[in-house]
Amino acid sequence: MVLSTVTLILLAVVLFSARSSLVHAWQLLGQVNILILLAVVPIVMISYFASGEMIFSYLRQKRLISHVNPFRLMRVSLELNFVNHVLPSGGASGVAYLNWRMSKLGVPIARATMAQAVRYVAGFMAATVMLGVALIAVTMDGTVNRLIILMSALLVILMMAGTFGLYFLVSNRKRAEKIASWTTRAANATVRKVTFGRKTSVLNFHKVNSYFGELHDDYLELSRDKKLLFRPFLWGILYVIMDIAMFWVTFAALGTYVNPATILIAYHLASLMGFIVVTPGGVGAYEAVMVMIVVASGIANPDAIAGVVLARVIILLVTIVVGYMLYQEALIRYGKHIKPNAAP
Repeated sequence: MVLSTVTLILLAVVLFSARSSLVHAWQLLGQVNILILLAVVPIVMISYFASGEMIFSYLRQKRLISHVNPFRLMRVSLELNFVNHVLPSGGASGVAYLNWRMSKLGVPIARATMAQAVRYVAGFMAATVMLGVALIAVTMDGTVNRLIILMSALLVILMMAGTFGLYFLVSNRKRAEKIASWTTRAANATVRKVTFGRKTSVLNFHKVNSYFGELHDDYLELSRDKKLLFRPFLWGILYVIMDIAMFWVTFAALGTYVNPATILIAYHLASLMGFIVVTPGGVGAYEAVMVMIVVASGIANPDAIAGVVLARVIILLVTIVVGYMLYQEALIRYGKHIKPNAAP
């Protein structure tokens, strides 16, 4: 009940934050080709499905979810995207939610975390490859501001650095143990200060160390069989393509052509900004960055605003309407405590 209430409040915050975009999008509906625009909805669904398969294809190869049908996994992916849009935590809430959700399907938490790490590694690889292609395309086109090209190159470097950071964390067992020890001490010290000594600890070193140990074991297994990354990588390519297609189709419905390479660069820079600025769903910062880059490519400012806002509103509404129903049903089904003598 508490989590459901908090979610409803945050959902209201998301809609309130996006109120001007919702009004603008409603006004734009009279100017668009509805038949073309309707294609955005299945593209959004395919995008979410591909996003989930970046995680689930790894777990499937590990034979951990062979008992779960694809439709249930797709709904879990939609729930995850809803959580990431609504809860302002820079993606951390999504990681925690999916760990909890997959545990109800029999997947150990460390394995679920590793699957999400694989998703980010595969996603970084796919995004880096696609950004490399986009950078070549826009450089040859010559219509994009050089500053935008430089920012895109820096984004590729940042993605590679993030991948290395993850490797540094889990590749060495002794290092992982030291990080587990530091994490435990730092978390418990923070809790003691915040509660003025009334609560002395929230983490147990042995459990945290065991958790990092399982991540390290998964890393070793993954390094021995790098082919496990291939399927998540392919799903990552499809995910990027579908995300770019959402905006490209929306611009097309408004009668404006935008180079897909420009959209891809704008999308990734905007996603980074939405991740850093932890407003619900990245509302505000995401749209501003994306419009700026699309305008820098030579598109008129009103057209850029119209395309970005309309696409974002459609994505937001599909995520909220479909995702919330599935998320709430999952809370009702799995969120209740089972009494010791109750039937499973």
